[in-house]
Amino acid sequence: MTETFDIAIVGAGITGCAIARQLARYDLSICVVEAANDVALGASKANGGLVHAGYDPAPGTVKAQVNARGCELYGTWAQELGFLFCRTGSMVLGFNDEDRAHLEKLRQNGLANGVPELSIIGPDRIHELEPRASADATCALWCPSTGFVDPFEVAIAALENAVANGVTFMRSAPVEAIEVAGSGDDARFTLETPAGNVRCRYLINAAGNGAADISHMAGAEEFQMVWRQGNIVVLDKEPRTLMPLYPVPTPVSKGVIVTGTVHGNTVITATAAVREPGDTQTYAGDVNALLTGARKLIPDLDTRRVVRAFAGGRPVIQGTNDFFIGQSAVVPGLFQAAGIQSPGVASAPAIAERMEHVMSKAGVELHERADWNPIRRAPDDFDRAPLARKEELIESDPTWGQIVCRCETVPETEIVAAIRRQPGAVSVEGVKRRCRAGMGRCQSGFCQSRVVAILARELDCDPSEVLLEDAGSWLVEGPLKGVR
Repeated sequence: MTETFDIAIVGAGITGCAIARQLARYDLSICVVEAANDVALGASKANGGLVHAGYDPAPGTVKAQVNARGCELYGTWAQELGFLFCRTGSMVLGFNDEDRAHLEKLRQNGLANGVPELSIIGPDRIHELEPRASADATCALWCPSTGFVDPFEVAIAALENAVANGVTFMRSAPVEAIEVAGSGDDARFTLETPAGNVRCRYLINAAGNGAADISHMAGAEEFQMVWRQGNIVVLDKEPRTLMPLYPVPTPVSKGVIVTGTVHGNTVITATAAVREPGDTQTYAGDVNALLTGARKLIPDLDTRRVVRAFAGGRPVIQGTNDFFIGQSAVVPGLFQAAGIQSPGVASAPAIAERMEHVMSKAGVELHERADWNPIRRAPDDFDRAPLARKEELIESDPTWGQIVCRCETVPETEIVAAIRRQPGAVSVEGVKRRCRAGMGRCQSGFCQSRVVAILARELDCDPSEVLLEDAGSWLVEGPLKGVR
């Protein structure tokens, strides 16, 4: 079976989802084609969630052009899409005169890139802003516009809003071949996938670490991806959310960063090592480097409170440290959003905006729909709700009072909603990303069997068919003991 669309977007990471949401306002048929069975399972998943302000990229680069703008747009996007966003500000800590000189260079970069209100501050102001910052820090670059999000919540929210506005989501559909044919108003690209073929007039390559393969299959630019692996550590929740603290960066990395999260955890992110493509193993040496680097910034950080360590690969284009956003110079109608490494999360809204401008300039007709709705209502979060709202929810439906995940206080109703939303969860990890069931300190030790049972019921399948994550990751063999 072949379906025909005006635009196909390959990749449902935060970049592809943001672009889908941006273009959904226009009178175009759009399909997002994703190799995995859910949203944000690549680089967007293995991510610390920092919305970097934009002082780090070299002025004149594409990164510099979209980073500060993306950071600026997050306030509007969070309000419209209903995801959590904390604009706390951040500090890059310096410990000597050499560091101070580097901080001044970052400040000048930031001014050139349009980052507002940057200043270099001394020890008193450092500890006023973040009392737990190292007493050895002699100076810092203070940046009020930095913030953080849950990166897969942003991607999910953007795609939910896009789907509500008519975008089609095709999951479990890795692109195996691309045929390029026709011209003018005729459908130009045919994508072959196991889930069915997709024909489109315009193709957007937002495939993350698979972007080079998509470009090659379409006969467009030839480039190679480098798997720059990052290990990340998540600590249990703190009584007070930490401000993001950065070290002076290196030429290839922002260094080991300590930051709070929108849910109150502390994250230590991220190492940078070139490894074999697809390597998502965590390494003891990398984890130790993270913990050591974190204690330099916050000496009293209790690094024994680790609840999870994970790793992923940044989609880096070999030979460049920049984003590749624009129409292909080789294949008209193909648009590239490749090499979206850090600061990809921070830049996502501006990358989407830039792609819209690029397509318009290339002659794609963009007529706004009369029924475009930019608002996505966030689902109820029982754990964060005031007591009066909790009582109201339980009164309306008793299953709000049936807590499945104790660590994160997630009731059965939230899990059911996570599965029924469009696009909804089809795996245990998909549920976790949408409502945090299993995200707490026990990491699903208590609630996983009940989540499996709810998924089986809602998806009308046997528990043995329920997946942990992607294809083949079954959890159960035989009946579940003691599950209603």
